[in-house]
Amino acid sequence: MLAVKNWQLLSLDEKKLCLSRPAPIANQRVVVNQIIEQVKLFGDNALLEFSQKFDGITLKTLQVSEEKIKAARIKPEALVAMQNAIATITQYQQSQLPESKTLSTAPGIRITTVYRPIQRVGLYTAGGNKTPLISSLLMIAIPAQIAGCPIKVLCTPPDPSGEINPNLLVAARLCGIETIYTVGGAQAIAAMAYGTETIPKVDKLFGPGNSYVNEAKTIVSCDPQGAAIDLPAGPSEVMVVADEQADPAFIAADLLAQAEHGVDSQVILLCNSEGMADLVNQEIGKQMQNLSRKNCIEKSLLISRIIVCPDRTEQIAIINNYAPEHLIINCIDAANWVDKINAVGTIFLGAWAAEAMGDYVTGSSHVLPTNGYAKNCSGLSTLDYLTCFNVQTIDKEGLRALGPSAITLAQLEGLDAHAQAVQLRLNTMEN
Repeated sequence: MLAVKNWQLLSLDEKKLCLSRPAPIANQRVVVNQIIEQVKLFGDNALLEFSQKFDGITLKTLQVSEEKIKAARIKPEALVAMQNAIATITQYQQSQLPESKTLSTAPGIRITTVYRPIQRVGLYTAGGNKTPLISSLLMIAIPAQIAGCPIKVLCTPPDPSGEINPNLLVAARLCGIETIYTVGGAQAIAAMAYGTETIPKVDKLFGPGNSYVNEAKTIVSCDPQGAAIDLPAGPSEVMVVADEQADPAFIAADLLAQAEHGVDSQVILLCNSEGMADLVNQEIGKQMQNLSRKNCIEKSLLISRIIVCPDRTEQIAIINNYAPEHLIINCIDAANWVDKINAVGTIFLGAWAAEAMGDYVTGSSHVLPTNGYAKNCSGLSTLDYLTCFNVQTIDKEGLRALGPSAITLAQLEGLDAHAQAVQLRLNTMEN
């Protein structure tokens, strides 16, 4: 059952606590730093030792052979589901692909905006003992393919037999990934960020993972010798806003779906009355009995809650303050809420918009900012796999028109060499 909080009765400190995320694991950064340093020092040997330590697997090689990737076979219905997801994700991500364009900002001055794919990208997908996250692989691999990134490296942890789930291998194959390594956890992030004897160093890392993986991504992104990352990430989360017309069974199902991601996943219901809160809690009790990840869900619900707040203005403020990764608006006037929301990873509108659909098949990315980062970050798109630079053309007309202004501004800043670089050209044109 979820704890029920009446917003109007809470103090300011209690409200802050009500919207707080789970505390990070103690000493996590220390542990991850040690893993990173071991990989930097000992390369492949460190990766093999960590595989034995964390996965209980003795690996003979880190790279999955080309033959294994080609030979992977899956059930026909699984292949169809993947192909359907690939079609929608591809359609959406292709729509995000920008075009180079040229603009004249003044007579004699032209600026061309040019986009280039990031040359080496590292993709991380969780798997191993847990369910392999095929959908996450599709979400991070398809935009890399659309952007035209020439080198795509995938790391994913082994299953108990030391192999990669065939569904992941087929998904990778369908997305044009030919280089796969049986490495997981923070050590995989370190390997791709710095390179080892076997795994090449990449320019940017993509893909969600557990708290150790996310900590590793944060650390390497702060190191000039490391690699950039897609976006700050943490445990998955959802906030559901529901009015009195909402079906409690639908609400409970959406909360449970997100709670099964992990013991640190947080789910919050924002509703108008304690009556609705009670009905949803009853449904949660019924629905979770037959779920395979019940133990995980129970722990997730301990850090989750229901907030009762009938005031629409307050509800909007709560949403923007929390900045949820996923927001489900299960209200009769759901579309009317959107204009007032400015901090969210993605929004699902209406009773039929299950967040689980977005996780798999709508086409929009499910790699989204968590932990409140939706206030300043966006979900993953093809743009994240591109760099952009400008090509500036300045002819004599442009120099005459704006050169004197450049000289004046340079002199105001006390930068004589800047002014001289322009003045010399103007003087040459007059002679």
